[in-house]
Amino acid sequence: MAALFSKVLIANRGEIARRVIRTCKKLGIATVAVYSEADVHAPHVKEADEAFLIGPPSPKDSYLVIDNLIDVLKKSGATAVHPGYGFLSEKSGFARAVAEAGATFVGPTPDVLDAFGDKMKARHVALAAGVSPVPGTDSPVAIDTPEAIEAVKATVATIGYPVVIKAVGGGGGIGMQVVADESGLERALRSCSDRGKAAFADARIYIERYASEPRHIEVQVFCDKHGQAFALGERECSVQRRHQKIIEESPSPAHFFVGEAGAVRRRALFDSALRIVTSVGYIGAGTCEFIADAEGNLYFLEVNARLQVEHPVTEMVTGLDLVEWQLRVAAGERLPDWSKLSPKGHAIEARVYAEDPSKGFIPKPGAIDTLEWANGFGDAQSDHLRVESGVVAGSKVTPFYDPMVAKVAVWAADRAAAIQALDRALAGTRIEPCVTNLSFLRRVLGSNEFGMGRYDTKFAEALAKKPS
Repeated sequence: MAALFSKVLIANRGEIARRVIRTCKKLGIATVAVYSEADVHAPHVKEADEAFLIGPPSPKDSYLVIDNLIDVLKKSGATAVHPGYGFLSEKSGFARAVAEAGATFVGPTPDVLDAFGDKMKARHVALAAGVSPVPGTDSPVAIDTPEAIEAVKATVATIGYPVVIKAVGGGGGIGMQVVADESGLERALRSCSDRGKAAFADARIYIERYASEPRHIEVQVFCDKHGQAFALGERECSVQRRHQKIIEESPSPAHFFVGEAGAVRRRALFDSALRIVTSVGYIGAGTCEFIADAEGNLYFLEVNARLQVEHPVTEMVTGLDLVEWQLRVAAGERLPDWSKLSPKGHAIEARVYAEDPSKGFIPKPGAIDTLEWANGFGDAQSDHLRVESGVVAGSKVTPFYDPMVAKVAVWAADRAAAIQALDRALAGTRIEPCVTNLSFLRRVLGSNEFGMGRYDTKFAEALAKKPS
């Protein structure tokens, strides 16, 4: 068995930093936190063995400054860096800088990050692996001249409306717009290009067909340095607003996974995911994302070459600690034989956000004076209930970062029981005076559509517009 790291730098903040710290403590690994001026009193700073200030509140001046993070790496003597998710977690330049500093990046190699960090490259990786992406353009489209715009219109006519315009370097729903007909096409093209340039320094855009009744299905994959690769089940992530997830569950309740035919489709999905990642020598935890249409046809979307926000639901149905195995694989250990691992029961996670669903899910930064979790549980873990949060009573949700307050995840023997358990957990949660989506999450859980598993990516926003 390979020796694990003596000290790990966590290049992130909030609940994911606390999540990594928890596993490191279990393994006897010392931890180093980083923080901006806005996070001086954040829980992850206090819980780590060491903590270093890296800049002002804005991410571009702190959590996204590679030189500052490498400086902390060298000062602290950490031998590995866990990037969490978001920020620099999928940036090949950061992974290379970590390696050049003599430390281990807990994640895929820079070359793999390059292959999947660009959605066009990822699309070509899937095609080369024999997996069909969503029908669309296989290269970025030009929009710099009137003639180019006309050429795009002709291309879209062959794809068929509705289509979705996407920024090549995009993520988190940024730089995406659905276009129903030609009248809105040119404006959407320019808008997505501008958003991509502003958010990712990449103005390139491409086009995909927008699936009817789309469902967002993703596969958790795990690969080691010894050629082993496993699919650890799928997650259903179709409860979304602004193209971002708010409720995830495993396994998926989609009708097309029911029965023997459904089992065959699920195995084919896992096989597709593994073909994609093994074709580029993937190492560590990752997620292959797919979109399904009403008939259950599954098309490749992208690979998230990191741990996902919603990883707890996979952990709860498999009994695995994915962060632990990220560290072990990065240290060179072989994965156990997970080929016979069968997920048990059902897990659902709800993301509690400081936002107002009645006003288009607009973020609502503010103070958290009262923070009470169901049964006084908070920031602890069990087989049946997990609350993972980056805040405590007295914290503030600032406008500088994603307004997620916490993730509340439950496990039960079946889906109906899991829905009831999550509803009870949310009902027993108090977050005041900050405005949150708690009531809306309970509306989702109590809806007929969710209860029957008959929902798609448009469901949540449509529900929010209905009288409660």
